[in-house]
Amino acid sequence: MKESTESAGCDEGGGGPLLDDVRRLRVMVAGVRGARLVERVLPAPLPRVWQVMGDLEGGFGEFQPDMRSVRILRRDGDRVEALARSRYGPRAHFDGVLRPGWCWLQSRFLVIGMAAVEDEKESGHTRVALTGGVRVPGRAALVPFGARRELEQAMARLAARVM
Repeated sequence: MKESTESAGCDEGGGGPLLDDVRRLRVMVAGVRGARLVERVLPAPLPRVWQVMGDLEGGFGEFQPDMRSVRILRRDGDRVEALARSRYGPRAHFDGVLRPGWCWLQSRFLVIGMAAVEDEKESGHTRVALTGGVRVPGRAALVPFGARRELEQAMARLAARVM
């Protein structure tokens, strides 16, 4: 599944509201068999939350349970190419999009999706959504085993890091 840098949602000419990044991630996850989404409102402002989430070479590895390190190889606007190393040994070469509030990275066998927006109900709070897992090559599907547990663990670690 390729990620577009264009806005999702209705036409900007008044056809209806655009999707925010968390809603957009929900739509993407709904279209991928086996994908899981974990969503939570964190009592921290969006800039603080995204400072951790969007720092692929730093904060990201501190809250993602499987990541030992991530190194950005190339960046061109919001397009990014990165090399990640798992705590369990394997490496992954990711291509994707990274911009404030949105990250979609995929390698041949892995997908990582993150979104964050200001919460509509609570000022100074941030709605965060995480997805990811092992890809089934050639198909819009993820292997669901253990994904929810790992995503819940990542969300708890993120929450502890930003609060």
